[in-house]
Amino acid sequence: MGYSSTQHETSHLVWDWNGTLLDDIDAVIEASNAAFAELGMEPITLARYRELYCVPVPRFYERLMGRLPTDEEWVVMDGAFHRHYGARVEACALAEGAAELLAAREAAGVTQSLLSLAPHEDLVPIVRRLGIESHFVRVEGRTGPSNGGKAAAMVRHLDTLDALSATGPLPRQRTVVIGDAVDDALAAAHAGARAVLYTGGSHSRASLETAGVPVVDSLAEAVAIAAEGAGERPYRRP
Repeated sequence: MGYSSTQHETSHLVWDWNGTLLDDIDAVIEASNAAFAELGMEPITLARYRELYCVPVPRFYERLMGRLPTDEEWVVMDGAFHRHYGARVEACALAEGAAELLAAREAAGVTQSLLSLAPHEDLVPIVRRLGIESHFVRVEGRTGPSNGGKAAAMVRHLDTLDALSATGPLPRQRTVVIGDAVDDALAAAHAGARAVLYTGGSHSRASLETAGVPVVDSLAEAVAIAAEGAGERPYRRP
């Protein structure tokens, strides 16, 4: 079944998950430090994490270790992190105001989708548990290796939405990616879309500002900028 893209004359929002819609940064830090302890590495503070974090994630470990992990080391590191994160994520909630923002945008006729580097089989149950799946025309997590970025996945994601649309392709210049990482902005640019970056997740404001796109401190601000950039009236939180 296709969906209507009539409202794409205004905008389509592609949401990131971890650190954006899902307020999981504390779980990420706890899981990272638990994994580091297993690997004989020093713990990291939130400030230091935000200063160093980058995608692809092996580059983050390079900044921590002074060298890239070997393929074998990466498998162990990635497995340890996801094991500890999985034990903590069920306690995570949506970011402040996220559910209301999603509902308001849907009510305004703006379509939305979710694209994440989280494993797809882990992502979908959490989205359903939090009661927001119905706001998205597509929910898509990672199905391949965990050592890459989002650029290629963004192109595939938007191309798939084009194919599903009953009324034509998404205008890329009116498609806005909302995320918490420089990689989200790079992926948006790679696909011809725009981006707004949110400071509540994995990056410091200084790091995000290197992307050259708007940087905001709340998801409500992100939605407002997306609406204004698409020629809509400024969004007002209900």
